[in-house]
Amino acid sequence: MKRQVYLSMKGLEEARDLFLKKIGPDRRTDVETVSTKEALGLFTAEPVFARLSSPPFHSAAMDGIAVVAEKTYGTTERSPRTLKPGTDAAWVNTGQPLPGIFNSVIMVEKVHQKDDGFLEIRSPAYPWQHVRKVGEDIITSQLLLPQNHKIRPFDLGALISAGIFTVRVRRRPSVAIIPTGSELVNHEDFAEGEDLKENTIIESNSLILSGMVRECNSIPYVFDIIPDVEESIYDGLKKAVGSEFDVVIINAGSSAGSRDFTSHVISRMGEVLVHGVAMMPGKPTVLGIINGKPVIGIPGYPVSATISFDQFVKPLLFLLQGSYSPRREIIKVKPTRDIPSKLGTEEFVRVNIGKVGSDYVATPLSRTAGAITTLTKAEGFIRIPAPSEGISQEDLIEAELLVSEEELLNTVVVIGSHDITIDVLADEIRHNGHNIRISSGNVGSLGGIMALRKGVCHIAGTHLLDGVTGEYNIPFIRKYLKGMSVSIFHLALRDQGLIVAKGNPKHIKGIEDLTRDDIAFINRQAGSGTRILFDYRLNRLGIKPESITGYNRDEFTHMAVAVDVLSGSADCGMGIYAAARALDLDFIPMEREQYDIVIPTPMLDQINIRTVLETIGSRHFRERVISLGGYDPSNSGDLWVEMQL
Repeated sequence: MKRQVYLSMKGLEEARDLFLKKIGPDRRTDVETVSTKEALGLFTAEPVFARLSSPPFHSAAMDGIAVVAEKTYGTTERSPRTLKPGTDAAWVNTGQPLPGIFNSVIMVEKVHQKDDGFLEIRSPAYPWQHVRKVGEDIITSQLLLPQNHKIRPFDLGALISAGIFTVRVRRRPSVAIIPTGSELVNHEDFAEGEDLKENTIIESNSLILSGMVRECNSIPYVFDIIPDVEESIYDGLKKAVGSEFDVVIINAGSSAGSRDFTSHVISRMGEVLVHGVAMMPGKPTVLGIINGKPVIGIPGYPVSATISFDQFVKPLLFLLQGSYSPRREIIKVKPTRDIPSKLGTEEFVRVNIGKVGSDYVATPLSRTAGAITTLTKAEGFIRIPAPSEGISQEDLIEAELLVSEEELLNTVVVIGSHDITIDVLADEIRHNGHNIRISSGNVGSLGGIMALRKGVCHIAGTHLLDGVTGEYNIPFIRKYLKGMSVSIFHLALRDQGLIVAKGNPKHIKGIEDLTRDDIAFINRQAGSGTRILFDYRLNRLGIKPESITGYNRDEFTHMAVAVDVLSGSADCGMGIYAAARALDLDFIPMEREQYDIVIPTPMLDQINIRTVLETIGSRHFRERVISLGGYDPSNSGDLWVEMQL
């Protein structure tokens, strides 16, 4: 099969409009009658009118006595009135019918019961005081719910109160999900803890897509995994299209590669409207129609799949139910750094969001389409328009929230050097019952200090070694945070060194060996404390960076370095012992360094910051950090120095 190209690629809005208009605004799921108690979340197919009034009789709105209001006129404190129970008044409870000719209720607190059984009141009542009249809430024949209304819990109460025990609704759309890929395996096909076979991946997108389908009030049906064979995909699609499904999703097999068959198979059976959308992630999306049925080819990378679903399948499913896709909450944010983007393609950037001072700040997460954890960590999206080459950290832009705005108020933004203990801190805070999120941006120690300077974070994590004085952090803080008042707290001492493969097959003994031709190195990014330490060691040894293969290859976290070594893409990398231990790699120690957190002193009064510091200084946190290996947290949470710069 020849390699395909995106001959039909369109902009996001154009592609969505073309697709939905082709489906047609009048194409909706069938109408069915369901029991009112089973109607939650469904959309009304026709207007609903009340059959009964509510309340159906005049009733007491308070506990007290029912009276004829007109007979109480003239009553005062000085001229109280005595009423005879059963003749002039009747005891009633809230919700009870108003007996006889009575037209008003006096609250029990305003009634004095005399020893002879008579009742005394000291103020008059007025007609219909504390009374719910017939039809006060619902009147027979009034419109209760309009057409295309999503039925909510309190709607159920209104329907039942009005005598509506069945309701005509739109049937929930059914969605076929066809996972494709010869490398995929079903998670149910092997026991938990069992190792994967070589060159296989657990298929997880169908679980994500099924969940998203259910969130759209629809019903998913997942097919068995289909291998990357055109005829197999054709047969699976033919089966799905020929069944009673309202929508068909083919997952993976939708890019321009020579083994990606989705577009070709759809064109064999029907019409391809769009092959490729000018958005990232999600560019390989295919939109088609087969026998009037919508078919969507969704990319295989998890983030691409979710964004493609969000932009095309979600609005389609609500359209089929006679409604519109609900919009997420939008707020204005400032990026913590410049975010470049590709001109001509709309980009969805996952971000961590927190409130620092009076501004919401957004820290971009990894932009790779396969990093599903960027969605589990993200509080929102930033959309960079197609005509733009990116956004500046000075821009005030819109962010689409994945969490409530209230959660953002309890987010502590930590930017700086990556350290595993920050992840432990985030979990420990939740373990202690605090509703605080830790938003962690890994931009290196120097990047963290500069973020503090710009006011876009609460805490900076740093372990910068000054090559002249041999002192950690203080020289850099003095240089870059002039005019600020900051407090520096100990987090931990930690072991830095060279991470190498298990058994150290290349027999690496130290930095000197990195100049060998048979060793590929993986570095940390410029500005990180680890990179500065590594350069400091190179300079002391008189080793030129260009003599090391891989010096200019870098990663943003210690774990990413360790993964590169584990996978064999690098023989060695600079990192912390805890990362090596976590992946069962060998470690060559070089330095026990000091990792500190820097906080603007005025922020120390904030309850969330105080909670963070209390957690860091707790015994349980220190025990968890020690268990990671390569850490000494004996002074964690202690104030080292307060500086007015």
